[in-house]
Amino acid sequence: MSIRPFLLPRLDNGYPTSDGRPMAETDYHRDLMIDLIATLRAFYAEQENVYVSGNLLLFYVENNRRKHISPDVFVVKGVGKYQRDNYLLWDERPPAFVIELTSSSTRNEDLTTKMALYRDVLKAQEYFLFDPCEDYLDPSMQGWRLRSGTYRRIRPVAGRLPSRTTGLHLERDGTVLRLWNPETGERLLLPSDAAEERAEQAEERAEQAKEIALSAVQARREAEQRAAASAAEVARLLRELAILRGEAPPPE
Repeated sequence: MSIRPFLLPRLDNGYPTSDGRPMAETDYHRDLMIDLIATLRAFYAEQENVYVSGNLLLFYVENNRRKHISPDVFVVKGVGKYQRDNYLLWDERPPAFVIELTSSSTRNEDLTTKMALYRDVLKAQEYFLFDPCEDYLDPSMQGWRLRSGTYRRIRPVAGRLPSRTTGLHLERDGTVLRLWNPETGERLLLPSDAAEERAEQAEERAEQAKEIALSAVQARREAEQRAAASAAEVARLLRELAILRGEAPPPE
């Protein structure tokens, strides 16, 4: 499936694009955030009005540059699929789906301030927390769904957390958060998976080429051996024929 590019130009709306904070807590958090954003973008590639982003300043009070939040991963339905410098809630729609990659250093913010903001102000339909390093969260993957203005805990199904807004299930795989499609019964490939798969395919092709080359060498050797045996047999028959005729046999 080809991924369509964002089509519209970026526009300067006067709001900042950075809060001066680091992109992520650790390599695990950063790499996983990038992987999840790319994976969800690929999943929604053919749906024009679904916007996927992350680590982007989202402003939720007009004319107040201090009132913002930066979700690690989020999905918005019903808005244009184009590049943004930031996200202005009053001009757009609220996120339907949010993932925060949490750690012990962000636990208070993720479980209190951010949760209340997503629930009461942004009205995000689903909020998920994932602790890659299992620093503190037990269980290390949790989710909540908005119902009557309150977040209700999402119950696991076969060890996975189902998301109604995306139709996908979230599951833990070591330090990685994976997305599972119940319709196909398969995981969505992360970019790192695709790279690993391409490397494995390249290795398989190299191994196949090596086997073909070895087979060709072996076939050539066998052909040479058969040709030598045929030549020897012809020489033997010529000598026998010469003897029968009383002629001097040809030299060996």
